[in-house]
Amino acid sequence: MAAWDPAVLASIAASDDLKISPFREDGTTYGTPTWIWSVVVDDALYVRAYNGRRSRWYRAAMAQGAGRIHAAGRVTDVAFVDAAGEADAAIDAAYRAKYADSPYLPPMVSARTREATVRIAPIA
Repeated sequence: MAAWDPAVLASIAASDDLKISPFREDGTTYGTPTWIWSVVVDDALYVRAYNGRRSRWYRAAMAQGAGRIHAAGRVTDVAFVDAAGEADAAIDAAYRAKYADSPYLPPMVSARTREATVRIAPIA
């Protein structure tokens, strides 16, 4: 896995358009892009599954470990890493700052979604 280019990561952080497409079971076909909230903490990109570990995209991301994202006007091949417990307080704070006005915020900082936290890293 490679590190994010700081300019690319900043543009993703400033946008609210991330769509995630983990590979399907065949390991080569990308899944249907699913819009999801994203935050950046300490130069890392994180997402959480609203429906927790039961979420279809989350299960595919954990099973396949890779796929792609569509964000900030670009498509990037990425790796998905289970990040539950990695930086919960900082990720919660980032969600609260970015999505403060949304009625969907409380579930995104709940125990259910914390358990389904994923770090997304570009594949070089």
